[in-house]
Amino acid sequence: MTDLSAFPITRKWPARHPDRIQLYSLPTPNGVKASIMLEETGLPYEPHLVSFDTNDQMSPEFLSLNPNNKIPAILDPQGPGGKPLALFESGAILIYLADKSGRFLPADPAARYETIQWLMFQMGGIGPMFGQLGFFHKFAGKDYEDKRPRDRYVAESRRLLGVLDKRLAGRGWIMGDEYSIADIATFPWVRNLVGFYAAGDLVGFDDFAEVKRVLDAFVARPAVARGLEIPKRG
Repeated sequence: MTDLSAFPITRKWPARHPDRIQLYSLPTPNGVKASIMLEETGLPYEPHLVSFDTNDQMSPEFLSLNPNNKIPAILDPQGPGGKPLALFESGAILIYLADKSGRFLPADPAARYETIQWLMFQMGGIGPMFGQLGFFHKFAGKDYEDKRPRDRYVAESRRLLGVLDKRLAGRGWIMGDEYSIADIATFPWVRNLVGFYAAGDLVGFDDFAEVKRVLDAFVARPAVARGLEIPKRG
């Protein structure tokens, strides 16, 4: 049996199945990227809930794996060369799991880099901008009398949705006919924007028919439906 005792994170979240990928996460738009990918690939894994309510992400055990105190993070007992690998940052995790499983990232070098390009579009644009919009629309920022910060992120979110809508015209998924890590990264954030953040009317989501079409196809996937609920909240 694999011994993961050298990793302090396993003291707070013991591995019942140390031969499986250990997932430390929460079902947020970033967190479910990893759980959806694991469900899609069928790679064996064991999920652990990192509760923000109790500041688990700030615990020494979690920080020993991810010093940036963000979810998701994974610990793969069978990493490159058969050695355990600890990894954080959702985009890096998606690329790693795609390479490990041989799925959802094209083998052709040009198509591979184009897919990573759209993954970075989500990481650098859609995620941060939608997240800021959520803060100013749903959370503490909604009480600010000055609506210019909110409106800035509304405008930028609309712009990004327009880029995505144009890309999806005539395509089944971001990369065409093939579902990829670009979709797995992007559509949890789109879902969150119009769902949890309740910002669909604010950004005029009905104007982006292609995005809505592909979002509907995304959430209809059985692995996505499962991954959106992992790890289970206490």
